Amino acid sequence: MPEPILMDKIVSLCKRRGFIFQSSEIYGGLGSVWDYGPLGAELKRNVKNLWWKSVVHERMDMVGLDCAILMLPQVWKASGHVDGFSDPLVDCKECKKRFRLDNLIDTKEEHVKECSSCGAKIDLKISAPRMFNLMMKTFLGAVEDESAVTYMRPETAQGIFVNFLNVLDTTRKKLPFGVAQIGKSFRNEITPGNFTFRTREFEQMEIEYFVRPEEDEKWYEFWTQERFNWYLRYGIKKENLRIRAHAKDELAHYAKACSDIEYNFPFGWSELEGIANRSDFDLKQHEQFSGKEMVYFDSVENKKIRPYIIEPSGGVDRATLAFLVDAYHEEKVKEETRVVLRFSPELAPIKAAILPLLKNRPQIVEMAKGIAQSLMKDIRVVYDDTAAIGKLYRRQDEVGTLYCVTVDVQSLEDKKVTVRDRDTMLQDRIDVDMLQKYLVEKLA
Repeated sequence: MPEPILMDKIVSLCKRRGFIFQSSEIYGGLGSVWDYGPLGAELKRNVKNLWWKSVVHERMDMVGLDCAILMLPQVWKASGHVDGFSDPLVDCKECKKRFRLDNLIDTKEEHVKECSSCGAKIDLKISAPRMFNLMMKTFLGAVEDESAVTYMRPETAQGIFVNFLNVLDTTRKKLPFGVAQIGKSFRNEITPGNFTFRTREFEQMEIEYFVRPEEDEKWYEFWTQERFNWYLRYGIKKENLRIRAHAKDELAHYAKACSDIEYNFPFGWSELEGIANRSDFDLKQHEQFSGKEMVYFDSVENKKIRPYIIEPSGGVDRATLAFLVDAYHEEKVKEETRVVLRFSPELAPIKAAILPLLKNRPQIVEMAKGIAQSLMKDIRVVYDDTAAIGKLYRRQDEVGTLYCVTVDVQSLEDKKVTVRDRDTMLQDRIDVDMLQKYLVEKLA
């Protein structure tokens, strides 16, 4: 299937089935800003919960934070964002669109680029790149003057850095240790797009892992592989993932090294997550600007250490989109096309759907609702009686529901239900009393 068609189908499915809606849609929509619907909210929450489980709950060397979005402007001055957080942008005189310089196509001539939209030649000597700061400003207090200026955070990392001493004092962690955080960030992107891939409001899953300077390369390699394996663990196909190391000329000013975990989206290979060796740049900067000594004291060696920092930083929205795209599957079933989202059991927004075969039979409906109610405490289930059984199956396939449980006329007599598997479409006849145990074991 051609790649643009796949992306169109993903976007259509997300709207139709309640994964993702455009923000302020009834007023015409706010460009590149998205709301997560009932199923999207469940999927996104599963992504975040699985990340938190793997990097915090399953490790003894990690703690979590939840820092404020608003911080003092001095934080962003120290980090370099106020003075240097900008993108070089170029205007195409033919199609009138504006592009980041790195999104233009290279040509044989060094100073000439090709517009990635219309193919026109852009002479950088004439159409020189202009720098646009990506920080979103706001004001604190009643008066909107320079003294009230603050910023919506463009990353979650700085909240971790400025709490470094607080974490040390309260947890007594020894090197190496990490701090994890999930939270919203904001960037005044000039060229957002590709659905939820690049937006002005987004959510990050970020780790700052503090290590001894002499062990930085070992931990950088460890986290690069660890994060790559996380996506595989929850269902991304290996052929759709790759690790791309940054060349020296594309490294951020603070980075000793950086690698991107990239996913093969319908619009091409693009970054899911970056793993950076930030050296001790951030702690040095905040020490200089705050006057607080940002070091770790090793009581065994009786010396102060300023740790190096390894930063795995991924996007919640990008990960959610990648899991959606990778799960999308079409197959022919009796002259029809069956659309299935083959999420892993852990990611699937709905684990089981309880479906009465006949909604006009009160006893069947009552039994089905009773089953749904009994399962809700342990399993994410839904009840649906709004269509014929074949249509209900297709609806649940399309949102990735793992099992469909059908209550029929015979169920009233033998106290058994039919359980249909999403991927194989095979069916088991299960005693109602054994249904919870059956599903829990299947989902384990």
